[in-house]
Amino acid sequence: MPGIDPLFGSIVPSQKQQLLDTNYLSFNGGTGDGDSDTFAQQYLPEIYEKEIERYGNRTLSGFLRMVGAEMPMTSDQVIWSEQNRLHIAYDGCTNTGGTSTITIPIAADVKNVISVNQTVVLLDAAGNELKAVVISSNLTTGDVVVAPYTAADTSGLGGTVKMFVYGSEYSKGSSLPNNTSATTTDGFVSVDPSFTQFSNSPIIIRSKYVVSGSDTAQIGWVEVATEDGTGGYLWYLKAESETRLRFEDYLEMSVIEGEKAATGSAAADPANGFKGTEGLFAAIQTRGNEEVGFNASGDKLEEFDAILRNLDTQGAIEENMLFLNRETALGFDDMLAGVGAPQGAGSNYGGGSSYGIFENSEDMALNLGFNGFRRGSYDFYKTDWKYLNDASTRGAIKADATTYGVSAIDGVLIPAGTSTVYDQILGTNIRRPFLHVRYRASQTDDRRMKSWLTGSVGGAFTSDLDAMEVNFLSERCLCVQGANNFVLFTHVVA
Repeated sequence: MPGIDPLFGSIVPSQKQQLLDTNYLSFNGGTGDGDSDTFAQQYLPEIYEKEIERYGNRTLSGFLRMVGAEMPMTSDQVIWSEQNRLHIAYDGCTNTGGTSTITIPIAADVKNVISVNQTVVLLDAAGNELKAVVISSNLTTGDVVVAPYTAADTSGLGGTVKMFVYGSEYSKGSSLPNNTSATTTDGFVSVDPSFTQFSNSPIIIRSKYVVSGSDTAQIGWVEVATEDGTGGYLWYLKAESETRLRFEDYLEMSVIEGEKAATGSAAADPANGFKGTEGLFAAIQTRGNEEVGFNASGDKLEEFDAILRNLDTQGAIEENMLFLNRETALGFDDMLAGVGAPQGAGSNYGGGSSYGIFENSEDMALNLGFNGFRRGSYDFYKTDWKYLNDASTRGAIKADATTYGVSAIDGVLIPAGTSTVYDQILGTNIRRPFLHVRYRASQTDDRRMKSWLTGSVGGAFTSDLDAMEVNFLSERCLCVQGANNFVLFTHVVA
């Protein structure tokens, strides 16, 4: 058959891998009639059996392991009490200057406990101040009449003042009887210590992975390097491994993003019956401090110092940790760079490193990704928080040069160490990390992280289902104690 190259049927396979004129197949000049197409069909594509980690480490958990602890509990609710302030002070008092009457805004949780003969400081919004001694105090209306030490009356102050007690003055030979009147003070008002009670409830978190019996019989090996540190070849349980990793992330994300179901909300409707749980962000927004637009400020150092001044009025915890997204972390770097270069090799802001919460080990702090600096009397340890940077969670890619994405949360400041609270169950003061997780557990069932198999495949024989079900369950909640010492960094979304 002249004119046909190669001749049909002229290709003879060789018993060895040799280049012979009888087993050579041309791949150029194909016409679609079996020439180049035949060559393409002779060979299988080259397949890489190892997965490419194009997103790096995809897990987000680990934040709570750095800053808190996990402790078991047996009840449906955890209750704790936090101490209130020690000294007597009132904000937003009305000043009637001509009569030197200071009216305390009485409310359900605000009572007048100022006694006659106590000395007070009066401050207005303009910075004016006056010291006076109390000559009468009405416990019902909140009217406190004072006698200024350096003026005839209180007309020199603004209409709204702050008043706090700094001592007392009594005449010689005077007595100090207990107050016996329910309306006015005829003696000393005894102040009972008060506390504020908080509570949170655990939620049940569940997930499941299902693989049919037929799929388990179709073996397909994949070489993987998982985020939990393991590696090697996985069969169909590759997907189970990722389901477990995803569930472990949910354990942390649920208590960070959690919200209590408000009265009248759709979640709390009896038809749905969800109660929710108070997460980290919700607790700080309700009981803590919020700093808006730190990245957008002109003088970041001045704004940061304002945060420190506010911390002075709270617990003044010396060591704090900053978990930030990329924009805010760079904002802090710019702030520190603008103040001056570090003093000495290996030192941080202000000259000299401090790694107290990491057993003063610089290696330990750096291995966890923290970088420390000191401002005023406070030590800060700064690190990026992947949860705020990951594009699949709150780290949405910026749409343009002026927006940060859909997330309004830029970072969080968390105090290190422990707090002392009163445990209602134990009846004693206990020390707990400011941030810790409580999970349901008893002698018979530990619900911290449960996993079990059901079905009739993979070693489980619990039902007639031709599949293997891998079940995951946890029941937990987060306790944010001393939230007044936390700071949430946010921005206004345009």
